[in-house]
Amino acid sequence: MTSLRIVYAGTPKFAVPALQSLLAFGHQVVAVYTQPDRPAGRGRLLTASPVKQCALQHAVPVEQPLNFRSAETVQRLQQLKADVMVVAAYGLILPQAVLDTARLGCINIHASLLPRWRGAAPIQRAILAGDRVTGITLMRMEAGLDTGPMVQTSSIEIGEHETAAQLHDRLAALSAPMLLQLLSDLPSALRNAVAQPDSGATYAKKIVKEEAQIDWRKSAAEIDCQVRAFNPWPMAETVWNNKQLRVWQANVLNANTSTAPGTVVHADNTGIQVTCGDQRLNITQLQLAGRNVMQAAEFIKAHAMPGQHLGHFDHNLQTDS
Repeated sequence: MTSLRIVYAGTPKFAVPALQSLLAFGHQVVAVYTQPDRPAGRGRLLTASPVKQCALQHAVPVEQPLNFRSAETVQRLQQLKADVMVVAAYGLILPQAVLDTARLGCINIHASLLPRWRGAAPIQRAILAGDRVTGITLMRMEAGLDTGPMVQTSSIEIGEHETAAQLHDRLAALSAPMLLQLLSDLPSALRNAVAQPDSGATYAKKIVKEEAQIDWRKSAAEIDCQVRAFNPWPMAETVWNNKQLRVWQANVLNANTSTAPGTVVHADNTGIQVTCGDQRLNITQLQLAGRNVMQAAEFIKAHAMPGQHLGHFDHNLQTDS
């Protein structure tokens, strides 16, 4: 395998395994581009991105432009004379001038099977939609949003109880060997790239915190997807006794009752059963505001839950059909 001059652009944890694989193999990563340091943690201290931290550990030069609007920023990238630019969850829109800087173009690592779930949050959207299969797509970037021709794909099944955090880590790990294989004969792979089909395209819009509110009138299956998709952020939540109650883990029970959605109908060491628009959600791990995450068996020792109501909406309303 020929060693390539590579510019790597990425920011979050997802982009680290692929970068590590390039460095371990011996490709010449001439620079890492990542977003500027951001405040993080309770102290809101400026913190380097996971990709920057990895680059510094390996003495790779780091660039952190706010954007690529200035000619000087683009010229700096051109001067690196990269064979290829690899992009993974970078977080910035790359203009055509940037896409044209590397000799063999730009390759994007995307966490879905394109054209499904183009955009910012493909992992969460796949779980939220109840998808059973997802994967990694390596594509040649063009000006459109995740619309470029596909050069390699690999699929995996989404586990029945898998959270976004767990799926994120599996997909990140999957991307590393895929990238090395692609780079072993990149010119040939680019010649055989396949255009994305027009049908089946969906957009994975950015997750917003408001989506985390549970509406118990939805089916238990829908809410279960919400719990898994929003773990670790922003965490599915409801209200109990005017307090925020986050749901960390749950499962669907094939049981219906005539009680209003959001009613706790049973609680024991196996979980707290809540009626939904269809079937029941069995909460097994939860967190009351200001408290630690607890197993349901521990929670019910301190709180009598049967007959309690969860959520904001009027429980006298009829369930949606």
